[in-house]
Amino acid sequence: MTRFFCPGRTELAGNHTDHQKGRVMAAAVDQGITAEAEPNDENVIRLFSEGFDPVQVDLARLWPEESEAGTSAALVRGMAGVLSEKLELLRGFDAYLTSDLMPGGGLSSSAAYSVLAGYMIAYFAGSPDFPAEELARAAQKAENRWFGKPCGLMDQMACALGGGVYIDFLENKILHLDFDFDSLGLALCLTDTGGSHAAATAAYGAIPADMSAVAQRFGVPFLAQVRQVDFDAEWPEHTADPKWMRARHFFDETWRVSAMADALGLRDGVRYIELMNASGRSSEQLLRNIETEGCGAELARGLALSAQLLNGKGAWRVHGGGFAGCVQALMPEDVFEDYRVAMDEAFGAGSCQRIRIRAQGVGLL
Repeated sequence: MTRFFCPGRTELAGNHTDHQKGRVMAAAVDQGITAEAEPNDENVIRLFSEGFDPVQVDLARLWPEESEAGTSAALVRGMAGVLSEKLELLRGFDAYLTSDLMPGGGLSSSAAYSVLAGYMIAYFAGSPDFPAEELARAAQKAENRWFGKPCGLMDQMACALGGGVYIDFLENKILHLDFDFDSLGLALCLTDTGGSHAAATAAYGAIPADMSAVAQRFGVPFLAQVRQVDFDAEWPEHTADPKWMRARHFFDETWRVSAMADALGLRDGVRYIELMNASGRSSEQLLRNIETEGCGAELARGLALSAQLLNGKGAWRVHGGGFAGCVQALMPEDVFEDYRVAMDEAFGAGSCQRIRIRAQGVGLL
């Protein structure tokens, strides 16, 4: 048996900027998916995951299948389909997967699963050094075309490369960032506040729709194509318009991504915390992705409690799409245990977990 591992990822900056071709920053984490695998002679990929139905993909049938949309099988078939165009001969294998990704943490299990499947496909096809960036792009295609999710590239790139990733979608620029918070004496954690995403679909969809509507006022489809000087000239007339407030968040947030990456490069934890708090306030006040009807107020409660516990000591922000789910927080090491205990008391034992940046991306264990 050969052992493999792919990390999950955490979003660090760029809340709802990717769909407008803005900038984002993410990082691989120390939680992920582990696999033990061996080749078979049946031209079939089989993946077994505890608690889930087995996945089986015939390597003679690699086109998208409508009945598989939204399933793990679609991701595996998609990875094999994309990689079949780049590798000489695919081989079947059997793999047994286990995951320690934090439930409800938004650590992108689908991207980790796709990238891991792709790495194993390349490995057993005789290409263990297949480029990580190409694996990430293949995973995006698999999610878009086979799985049916119009995702960006941030999650897959962080899982494949490891460490931190800075992406400018308009410029098509990807930078690998080498850093960790431990060396700065800081603890990064996520708290799953629960709440229901069931009613959030329309609220999620309204964010890119609102931003695109403002972009179209300037004659372009994406906000990143609007000159900020032109937006700033119009902004004073629209400060109370929810669509323009979300556009304001985009311009401020996509600038913050670069500033936060610079702070990490300079090992300036104080500046990073300042900017992270600004990101959190912008999401709450301008983007308004904290509460919506039918999703409950647990996320808002988690942010309010974090403000009470960390004011002047650390930073807190919504993690991911919002409306329900996770609070991301960063604080000095000696503050973390008190914060964890308070958040666990509020949201249940194990809700708050420390995460660490993992320098290595997908690969062998």
